[in-house]
Amino acid sequence: MIAIAGAKGGCGKTTATLGLAQAFARAGTPALAVDADRQLPNLHVTADVEREPTASALDEGTDVTALAQQTAGSPSVGVLTAPKPADTVDLGAALGSIEQDSTEVFVDCPSGAGPDIVEPLSAADGVVVVSTPTERSLTAAETTIDIARRLEVPVEGLLLNQCDSVPATVESDFDVPVLGAVPEREPPLPAEDARTAFDRAAAHLLDSATDPEPVATVPDAENRLATGVDALDRAFGGGFEPGTVVALTAAPASQSELLLYQSTTERGTLYLSTERSEDTVRYAIEESMATAGSPTVRHLDAGNPLVKAEQLISNLPEGANLIVDPADALERGDRDDYVSFLNALVEHTRATGSIAVLHCLDPAPANRSATAQFADVVVDLDADFGDEGLTHELRVSKSRRDGLPTEPVEIDLTTEATLGHGGKN
Repeated sequence: MIAIAGAKGGCGKTTATLGLAQAFARAGTPALAVDADRQLPNLHVTADVEREPTASALDEGTDVTALAQQTAGSPSVGVLTAPKPADTVDLGAALGSIEQDSTEVFVDCPSGAGPDIVEPLSAADGVVVVSTPTERSLTAAETTIDIARRLEVPVEGLLLNQCDSVPATVESDFDVPVLGAVPEREPPLPAEDARTAFDRAAAHLLDSATDPEPVATVPDAENRLATGVDALDRAFGGGFEPGTVVALTAAPASQSELLLYQSTTERGTLYLSTERSEDTVRYAIEESMATAGSPTVRHLDAGNPLVKAEQLISNLPEGANLIVDPADALERGDRDDYVSFLNALVEHTRATGSIAVLHCLDPAPANRSATAQFADVVVDLDADFGDEGLTHELRVSKSRRDGLPTEPVEIDLTTEATLGHGGKN
C-alpha cells in the first residue's frame, strides 16, 4: 500500500494517485486507487466514477472488488471513493482491512500536515511525496517527508508535477529518490508524455519492491533499555531500543499494572496517573508483590489532562521511563488534541532516548486506533482465568523495531513480580 501525499494543496496528488495506478496496470499489476480525503474528495471526479459506494463501507471480510468502481479504459484499475465528512469510520482500520494480494493499493491522502493525514499515512507501507517545482510546494514536501519519517513510513520517492524536467537543485536538496517529472498537460492523464513519466515512476517503484533494502541487523542487547521484567528482557533481546513508544493492552483484571510497577526498577520513571491519586498509586506500588523503584507520580486531573501531560513530558530527562496509566482517559478526548499529544510524546521520547509505556485497558475507547498507529510496539497481555489459576501470555501485535518475538511469550506475573530483578521477600 503506497500513500500519495503532499502538504501543499493543488500539488497534483489525485492526478498522481490515478496516474501511478494506471501505470502499474499497464505494467501488468492490477491497482486500486483509494480516496482518503473526506473533506475535499475529488478522486471520483478525476476518475469519472460515481461518488458512492465509499470507503466507509469497508469492513473486515468485505470484498473490496465489490465496492471499487472500474475506470474507463483501465479495467485493471479500481477506484474507491472517500468517506463523506459525516461518516463515522476508522479510516486507518478500513485501509488495513483491504486484502492486497497481487493488487497494489494507492491512497490519495489529504493535503496539509495535520492529524487527518496520520491515519492513511500510518496504514501505508510507503509514501510517494508529490510536489510542484515552486519553492512553497517543495518546502511543504519537506514537511511531508518529515512527518513520514516520524511515523517511520518509508519514503519511496519524490514525484514532481507540472514541470518538464527535474531541477538540479531538487536532486541535490532532497535525500530521497526522485521519481521524475510529470509535464503539465490538460487533461493530464491521457497525454502521452505524462503517461510516459508515470510509467517511469512506476518502474522505479516496482524495482524497489523486487529489490528491497537489506534487513537491518538486530541491535545488540547493550543498546537496549531493560524493562525490569526478566522474561520480557530475555524475549526482547535485552529490552527496548531507546526512543520507543510502547502500547500495553490488557483487560482491567489482568494484573497488568504489575508490569508497570516492576519497570520502574531500572531507571528514573515519571508515572502519570489519569484515574488514581498520587498517594493511591504510591500505596498500590508499596503493597503490591512487585519489586519497584521510586517513580515520580503525578495525577492528571479530569479538567485538561492532555495539556498537563504534555507539559510534564516536556521535562522528561534523558534515558528515563514514562508511564501513562491508564491511557484510556486521554484516548476519550478530542481526536485532534490527542493526536497532537501523541506527536509531542513521540518527538520527546525520541529526543531523550526514553521509553514511554501507554497502559491501554479494554474496552478500547474511540481513539485507541491513533494510539496503535503512533506506538512503535504494541504488546497485548492475555490473561487466562483457568482451573490452574491466572496465567499470562504476551504477544507483540505490532512492531517497528527489530528483534522482537513473533511468537507469544508466556509469563508468570506472580513469579516475575516476586523473584524478578532484586526480588521481594
